[in-house]
Amino acid sequence: MNRNLKCLFGFSAAVALCLAGAPAFATEADDMIVSNIERTYVFRTFLSDESISTEAKDGVVTLTGTVAVDSQRVLAQEAAGNIPGVTGVNNKLVTVAEVAADKADYWIRKKVKLNLYFHRHVNAGKTIVSVQDGVVTLRGEAVSAAQKDLTTEYAADISGVTEVKNLMTVAAAPPVEERTPGEKIDDASVVAQIRAALLAHRSTSALNTRVEARDGAVTLTGIATNEAEKTLITKLVTGIQGVITVNNAMTIQEPLTK
Repeated sequence: MNRNLKCLFGFSAAVALCLAGAPAFATEADDMIVSNIERTYVFRTFLSDESISTEAKDGVVTLTGTVAVDSQRVLAQEAAGNIPGVTGVNNKLVTVAEVAADKADYWIRKKVKLNLYFHRHVNAGKTIVSVQDGVVTLRGEAVSAAQKDLTTEYAADISGVTEVKNLMTVAAAPPVEERTPGEKIDDASVVAQIRAALLAHRSTSALNTRVEARDGAVTLTGIATNEAEKTLITKLVTGIQGVITVNNAMTIQEPLTK
């Protein structure tokens, strides 16, 4: 009888220890998730000025606060969702009412500028963007005529833009590009930038595209409505910051016949 009681007490003590240790382990893992999210390139670069609170519980991340435009809401969700250990993202971020008539041009400018920063083949830092009644005017300096044209193309495809006037000048002597090892971008941020860019561009926002990245090598799967859209998606993704290679394995959706 005494031996049985000792076994029972020993089992109870072991269970108590396990239960006591479980919350501590979960808290430590959740704290690491939050830390990894806040250290991503996306949060440090594109969301550093936004009012975002990040919490994690049992692997489920909750994002609260405000962002300027919906592209940033997508960025935050995608970056958080691609962190190891995250099982789900509860995105409670809200955007300022960009549909308001007196603020429409302001939000269009924010979207254009943000999306230019995604693409490494344009110089967002030297591009000045202004908007009046949906008409975007670009000023600043491009390193080449091709870069100037590409900047126009990216700006024109943003939702809400009705026209683009590109007044940028072209540099007489293109500078030598220097890249440092410190510019390596984490895969979670690569995926987040791609998803946000595809949603922001009206030519690709309706496409059902799945994005995976590993050490900068991106694989795209899903459905495109035709070969032209598949080609466009490859072009957009190839120019995203941090992308090294692109494998577009999307299938073409056959047109429905009656």
